[in-house]
Amino acid sequence: MESDEARRAGWSGIRLHIVTGKGGTGKSTVAAALALALASSGRHVLLCEVEGRQGIARMFDVDPLPYAETRIARGLADQAGGAGTVHALHIDAESALLEYLSMYYKLGRAGRALDRFGVVEFATTIAPGVRDVLLTGKVYEAVQRNSRNRAAVTYDAVVLDAPPTGRITQFLNVNSELAGLAKVGPIKGQADTVMTLFRSPRTVVHLVTLLEEMPVQETADGITELRAADLPVGSVIVNLVRPRDLDADALDAACRGELDRGAIAADLTSAGVEVNDELLEELVEQGREHAERRGLEEEQHELVRRLGRPTYQLPLLAGGVDLGGLYELAETLKEQGLGR
Repeated sequence: MESDEARRAGWSGIRLHIVTGKGGTGKSTVAAALALALASSGRHVLLCEVEGRQGIARMFDVDPLPYAETRIARGLADQAGGAGTVHALHIDAESALLEYLSMYYKLGRAGRALDRFGVVEFATTIAPGVRDVLLTGKVYEAVQRNSRNRAAVTYDAVVLDAPPTGRITQFLNVNSELAGLAKVGPIKGQADTVMTLFRSPRTVVHLVTLLEEMPVQETADGITELRAADLPVGSVIVNLVRPRDLDADALDAACRGELDRGAIAADLTSAGVEVNDELLEELVEQGREHAERRGLEEEQHELVRRLGRPTYQLPLLAGGVDLGGLYELAETLKEQGLGR
């Protein structure tokens, strides 16, 4: 496992943070929290989504995002006093294709006419590889943008809320997907330049998991597939970690169903709760189930450690994740060294 210093130094030159994870692990929440963490370190950040669900708008409680970069939040000021911003971009393949046709083939009105006739939707549906090139090409443009382009905001970092782990390598490995579709031409050239960025030291792919068997196994498989495609693996972010309120001895007693019923009854009575045997037995049973779950989580945590990647943990927020919760998660990531 790398030291905190090594982890912090390792992310300092990253321009593109790609966040993936098995469905249900909270990868979109983690991507949003990472964007806020980077902004709270004084960076100007673009948070992108490509799955068409308008998840960013819901998390930040803003109107559905257009196909345009929209400022949605500010980071918290750091010790140096500076706070960056978070812009968001909802990327859809149809809008990206119209932009592509306008840039490379000067099809302004003609491109919009194709859209009205359904040609754009048809083109992006029958060729998934082309669709992914269009989506990733927009991300590439935002990362490569420099201060000489005065018509657009320049970002210090881009965070991409990417497709789930099961599809992430296919999504990022656009050259392979285009192999049988386009061997020459502008779209092949765009795929080549995108792949140069994705395989560069400026990019990392972070994987989000839970301490459960299937997400951890899918994370391990995802790391193997990313490495086989020569794509850079970043950290593993363990999400929804439950509080560790019981020590090892208490967990052991709870697992055996041997918690001190007298002590539990005394605590309940002092809190003004009426105690009976049925309530005590139910609480002891819940303690046993909690201890067993903790044991299973520790087994999965050990498997995560064996993956050999920097690991971060985000807590399960009792009140759910609203905008305030996102800032709380962002601060947790910063404290652990991701987003500084």
